[in-house]
Amino acid sequence: MSWRITIPCNRAQGEAIAEAEDLFPGADDPPVLVADEPDESKPDDWLIHAYFEHEPRPEELAVLAALGNGEPRIEQLGEADWVTMSQAGLHPIRAGRFYVHTPVHASVPPGSIPFEIDASLAFGTGQHATTSGCLNALDKLEREGVRFANVADVGTGTGLLAFAALALWPAAKAIATDIDPIAIDVARENAAINRVKLGHGARELLLGVADGMDSPLLAARSPFDLIIANILAGPLIELAPNFAKALGETGTVILAGLLYTQADAVAKAYEAEGLTVTDRGVGEWPVLVCQRGG
Repeated sequence: MSWRITIPCNRAQGEAIAEAEDLFPGADDPPVLVADEPDESKPDDWLIHAYFEHEPRPEELAVLAALGNGEPRIEQLGEADWVTMSQAGLHPIRAGRFYVHTPVHASVPPGSIPFEIDASLAFGTGQHATTSGCLNALDKLEREGVRFANVADVGTGTGLLAFAALALWPAAKAIATDIDPIAIDVARENAAINRVKLGHGARELLLGVADGMDSPLLAARSPFDLIIANILAGPLIELAPNFAKALGETGTVILAGLLYTQADAVAKAYEAEGLTVTDRGVGEWPVLVCQRGG
């Protein structure tokens, strides 16, 4: 018998689940926690879901209630597989030609470019507007006839944006880095699932652990003609000089993870480095496209 507990929360509380310490120390069968954003038009209204293989005890419900902003809702799921149930609520995302889905949603629309990403605790699956916005930006650039040969995805998370770039520009070589070694392990697994070849050459993806642009792998690969960074506004501003330095005489930077209210500050940081903001995106979570030359 399985149970699902759902707690309303804001975005910050939902994203914090991925890095939370052990909330149930010593438990023989602790719950699996996932969080999602059920409605992109309400970017701060998230839900935390906890899946139990036993009936939740009062002390466990109290721990869960403290993670969010409302009374936990308890559902009995019968004998259903809670892993399947946890992913069934994460609807596939259509972004341009891309179709991002969990293993539960295996039916792929004709003409789309599909990627299967096991949701688990990863927030880079396309569920969030920033990831969808980046996919849309990549799709738009390719449709406009822009071509890239050397791509860097900085702060890659699941690897999805690097996969998307290689799908659109298959002759390119790409590198995806993240400060978290676990994220790189996840990206490697996702690459295998999605038949993305790992390596140093064209049509291949190189993976590595790096803090921002501080990496011999990134240094050896530069200059890039496309840099993608879906992180946070503060790091994006700090990285502006390094991104500009790593960009070729002509090139594009796609920036995401910032709020609408932070867009001006991020844009000014890149304009100060000689880049032009050619697309500011739309909505609460805009995606900035900055270009040099061309």
